[in-house]
Amino acid sequence: MHASDKDAGQPDRSKRVDARRNKETLLDAAAAAFVASGVEAPVRDIAARAGVGLGTIYRHFPTRADLIIAVYRHQVEACAEAGPALLATAPTAHAALERWIDLFVDFLVTKHGLAAALQSDNTGFATLHAYFLDRLVPVCAQLLDAAAESGEIQPGLQAYELMRGVGNLCIGAESDPAYDARRLVGILVGGLREPLD
Repeated sequence: MHASDKDAGQPDRSKRVDARRNKETLLDAAAAAFVASGVEAPVRDIAARAGVGLGTIYRHFPTRADLIIAVYRHQVEACAEAGPALLATAPTAHAALERWIDLFVDFLVTKHGLAAALQSDNTGFATLHAYFLDRLVPVCAQLLDAAAESGEIQPGLQAYELMRGVGNLCIGAESDPAYDARRLVGILVGGLREPLD
């Protein structure tokens, strides 16, 4: 292979990296808009946050449902990737678990309104829920196992049960300013600690 042949692929690769980065920026902007205004946030607000034109959003996501699904998947992936990274960098396994649960709560807040937005497509919602469970339950299990192995929490806790409990504590938080779901989730996660003798 000549050097010129090798270099010929570089611009295409750079364009793909730039396109992926731009799409991630757009998805992050949409997620922030959904947190601030719900999934019905105006597309022009999302475009302004992302620093792109409306045409760019519609080119990537022809319908609002397409955008919502993409944001959901993007955030599931970010949450899934955060688990191992936190285990590698947090001072303790329990600290990694606490930080991951905090990210999970952020995800649940962004997810508010998803079911209503996709009401007309029950199969799409069911597929997303299965994807959510397939990607996040093993990550939560890995964090729980690490914290149990280090003796920081009681062994035998089930990831699905913990995630379901956190989810239940987050229900209704957006409509009641006096309800602090994050504080209650903190109490729940603190309660996982192995009791002292």
